[in-house]
Amino acid sequence: MIAARRAKRMDRKHKRFSRSAGINLVSLMDIFTILVFFLLVNSSDGEVLPTHRSVELPESISEEKPRPTVTIMVNEENILLHGKVIASVATVLTETGGYSESLSLALEKQNSKLRNSANSKGMPAPEATIMGDKEIPYRLLKKVMASCTQAGFERISLAVLQKSPEEG
Repeated sequence: MIAARRAKRMDRKHKRFSRSAGINLVSLMDIFTILVFFLLVNSSDGEVLPTHRSVELPESISEEKPRPTVTIMVNEENILLHGKVIASVATVLTETGGYSESLSLALEKQNSKLRNSANSKGMPAPEATIMGDKEIPYRLLKKVMASCTQAGFERISLAVLQKSPEEG
C-alpha cells in the first residue's frame, strides 16, 4: 500500500514535469500593442520633403505645415525636379527672358499629369514647393518662380527650416 501511494505520487510528479513548457503570449501581446500605439501616436503628421545634401535651407518661425506639392530643389550647380536634374544653374542664369524654358517644360509635363489625376479625384490644383539653398542668388530664385507660374502652378511655396521664435 505504501509502495502504491509512492508510485502514484511519482507518476503524478513525472506527468507534471514531463509536459512541454508553454509560452505565455498575453504579456508579449501587451508589449506589442503598446509599441504599436506608441508608433502611431508619435508618427509625424507633416509631409517630409526630400532633401539633398547640397541644399541648405534657410530658417523660419512659420507655424503653417506644408501641403503635398511638386518639389523643385535648387542648389549651387543644378535645378532638380523630384530629385531628377532638369537644368544647370549656369544655363538658367544665361537664358534670356524672365523664366527658364527647360524648367518650364518639365513643370508643364508634371502639371498635366497632376491635373489629370486631380480632376478625377476632385482634388485642388497642384502646388509647387521650391527648396532653394540659402546662398542662391535672388535672380535665379525669381526665374524658378516665374517658370512655375509659366507652367500653370498658381501657388508656390518656399521651403524653410522651422526654428523657434526665441532664436529669431
